[in-house]
Amino acid sequence: MKLFFSRNPNPRLGVAVARHLGAKVAFEFASPMAPGQAERFRPLNPNLSLPLLAWPGGSLWEADAIACRLSRDMGSDFWRAGDDEPEMIRWLSWGKEEFVRACDIVHFERGTKQRYGIGPIDAEKVAEGLEQFHRTAPILEAALGRRPWLAGTSVSYADFRMATFLPFNDAARLPLGDYPEIERWYRRLEEIEAWRDPFQGLDAPALAPVPGL
Repeated sequence: MKLFFSRNPNPRLGVAVARHLGAKVAFEFASPMAPGQAERFRPLNPNLSLPLLAWPGGSLWEADAIACRLSRDMGSDFWRAGDDEPEMIRWLSWGKEEFVRACDIVHFERGTKQRYGIGPIDAEKVAEGLEQFHRTAPILEAALGRRPWLAGTSVSYADFRMATFLPFNDAARLPLGDYPEIERWYRRLEEIEAWRDPFQGLDAPALAPVPGL
């Protein structure tokens, strides 16, 4: 199997999962929307998005689905099963609509748009994202004050997914310092080599810089 990736947030998540699991995949940097690439990638993923897991005769797209597949392939409980599975899915679902979405809104304005020159920062969108961040972070803060990880007693995919945009906080400038339990949790994640530097040893061109950083 081959995992196609880039350095952007969701592809980074996919690579971090694969390397944390020690999954038996080859890694290939890709840019499906680059000129001349759509014809190659559209049969594998009609959205032309990454990460993308492909094998002879099949493919799987979306980071959550890829994490589930790789965890099952490796016989790992990183993608929880049994009694902890509903707890993990609860955080995946909530994060997508709440905390992770808030991080995404702010990062898109302060990071992605500036990195790729696709428009000025929309201050109203940043304010919207920060309002949602401050509304949802206390919920995550309270949960992490009771336990070190979101589902069970060890790190799970819920933790990786919840932190999708935090490696890019130099650009997003989310006020993590207002939430000490979230900061401690993220420091624990940073102690995991596959999360801290998922691209180590891979052919992975750096992202374009964000002006001013």
